[in-house]
Amino acid sequence: MALDLESARRALRERQGSGARYDSPSAPARELAWARQGTAYFARHLNETTDEDLRQPSRLPGWSRAEVVAHVGYNARALTRLLTWAATGTEHPMYASAAHRAEEIARGATLPARALRHLVSHSTVHLDVEWRDLPDAAWNAPVRTAQGRTVPARETAWMRTREVWVHSVDLGGGGRFDDFPPEFLDALAADVFQTWNRRGEDVPIHLVAVDRPAPHRTEGRQVTVTGRQADLVRWLTGRGGHDLVSSSNRLPDIPSWL
Repeated sequence: MALDLESARRALRERQGSGARYDSPSAPARELAWARQGTAYFARHLNETTDEDLRQPSRLPGWSRAEVVAHVGYNARALTRLLTWAATGTEHPMYASAAHRAEEIARGATLPARALRHLVSHSTVHLDVEWRDLPDAAWNAPVRTAQGRTVPARETAWMRTREVWVHSVDLGGGGRFDDFPPEFLDALAADVFQTWNRRGEDVPIHLVAVDRPAPHRTEGRQVTVTGRQADLVRWLTGRGGHDLVSSSNRLPDIPSWL
């Protein structure tokens, strides 16, 4: 995968010439590729969503489609603030507070449909420019997530990857976990378990993916859950567990992801 990405980057540079600007060599190439691919995937499904449909419920309980779109747009702005923090050393939190984040999403969801679409497109371009221009050393600069974790700035690429892919499904159109890159699904499953572990939540399940070369994540062996990797990850992220088989005849209750 890494070799393929590097070959693609070299070919792109040859086509674009010496005047073009590129990601830093220290940038997380795999995660940035996933984030950009997911951004295009989200944009496609947003384009297929009519202005009237934006006011309808999304697949995320309690959220309208407009709220999902507003969240994706403002998330890009929040991550851009973290990159400013990394580049300058001056603290720029993602959000002033959890309440401010919720208010921002609620307010954004009331924007006219055209303005809401512009919010996503403009904030996405801004984020991508900041990634491209971030200096080598800044990729490892410590910043703080909205959950209070201190992480290197390179983590912003993974944070954005999760947002655009998963919320493409939440939008309620044609987005499907089946469309996610297989290696990204593996990483997303690992992310769920890592989140549970950080919170000290013991989840005694054994996952068996029937379409991947390894079962991936094992946490205890009380209940075995079997299915395709896309279906397993959909369940792990709280998006439904249909098409899965449990050794206990019912899927166990699992903690929330984010």
